[in-house]
Amino acid sequence: MNDLLADAVLLSSDYRGAIVLEGPTEARGGQVEVADKATGEVLFTAGLASQEDVDLAVATARKAQEEWAKKSPIERGDVLREFARLCDEHQEEIGRWIIRETGSIPPKAPFEVMTSARDALGATALTEQPQGYLLSTSLPRESKARRVPLGIVAVITPWNSPFILAARIVLPALAMGNGCVLKPDVLTPVCGGYLFAKLIELAGAAKGLVTVVPGAGDVGAALCNHPGVDMVSFTGSTATGKKVGAAAGGSLKKVALELGGNNATIIFPDADLDAVASATAFGSFFHQGQICFTIGRHLVHESVVDAYSKILAEKARNLHVGDPAKQQVHLGPMINETQAARAQDIYDRSVAMGADVLFEGGREGLMYKPAVVKGVTKDMPLFGEEIFGPVAPIIAFKTEEEAIELANSVEYGLATSIFTADLARANRIADGVKTGIIHVNDQTVVHEVFGPIGGMNASGNGARSGGPSMADEYSQWQWITVNDRVPEYPF
Repeated sequence: MNDLLADAVLLSSDYRGAIVLEGPTEARGGQVEVADKATGEVLFTAGLASQEDVDLAVATARKAQEEWAKKSPIERGDVLREFARLCDEHQEEIGRWIIRETGSIPPKAPFEVMTSARDALGATALTEQPQGYLLSTSLPRESKARRVPLGIVAVITPWNSPFILAARIVLPALAMGNGCVLKPDVLTPVCGGYLFAKLIELAGAAKGLVTVVPGAGDVGAALCNHPGVDMVSFTGSTATGKKVGAAAGGSLKKVALELGGNNATIIFPDADLDAVASATAFGSFFHQGQICFTIGRHLVHESVVDAYSKILAEKARNLHVGDPAKQQVHLGPMINETQAARAQDIYDRSVAMGADVLFEGGREGLMYKPAVVKGVTKDMPLFGEEIFGPVAPIIAFKTEEEAIELANSVEYGLATSIFTADLARANRIADGVKTGIIHVNDQTVVHEVFGPIGGMNASGNGARSGGPSMADEYSQWQWITVNDRVPEYPF
């Protein structure tokens, strides 16, 4: 038996299901082998959902949701608090799956699990807030507005941070009285689906309130088109997000899209270059650059671009790449050959067009060592495309206006970071860039449950998870008037 299953508490070796009911139901869409991304070792064989499985998952979640919505907000909050406690109790087991399934380095795993626990507590706070308003009215009647659940939320998540990306959608959705059908990526169905749903069940939710349907694009399409789904939340690439939006919009479903990013960091000469390079190296190379918030373009003032480039290249040179389950490394493997080859192609085409290579670590299979290049221009793939790999392109600028123009010269609008000692300047830049998130004197890969997360332009449709916007995202307003007698009308 695989070592991940030998001492497992949350997952048994015979768990091959497509949905979570009294126990896993045998999937009818076939099976997929879940591999260790560093070694290729088969860790698990997961079931793939069929259209029938999707129908059953939606119906099951709907039945459970109808009872869940009748519970008081405080009861729902108690379940979420227990979920947070269980994350702490099972952090090691979940973390081992995150490391092996995603290629994550060990420190990322507890961060992902415990930030999900914090997400649960943040969602719990929604259940403690007023659920509506007593409205003004010009007539002798009671007029009020209240939040009501949407119903069933389909949650489609990617492979790069699957546990936390499920948490920040499912948990607030449950807090507001919804049920969820969770479709994890076929590369990460365990930590992205099975383990998450099991924790929800152990926390006290009804079986089937969160159902799991692992699968590829056909399963996602089935959810987008399903008449029993009321909202679709998708996190992933812009190209796929456009298809999700079109499909779900065809049946007037609410759609929340968090999509790709090609994020800029803007560095001015008054910044501490050593401290900045440490932060931006993390922003470009953490998790092999496979995060939508990754720094994709380093915009550096021309007076310090050479000095900064030298420091960043040295940072890249000193990073170690290897199997995170067996070695102490800074970077693990890329998720698969398709992603690694795509990043390599973007890099190779840009170098062929004249980008100046300062450090090229090279690639051996999925082990992709960091690269730093300068002299990148707007026409190069490294400027305009989302790399999703450990490559740091550097572009020089002369003025604040040029920095803003360069930052806005891509289709994406997810995150920007600004490094300067002049906070008035930072505010001017922040006013000019068109991104959903801005960090001053920090890099872009920042995650907190207290702030609204979402992008603009091709990075999303303005949907927000985290912070004060969550209640609006996962509920709808209902207006109710109550008259003690029928008003008189002229007809």
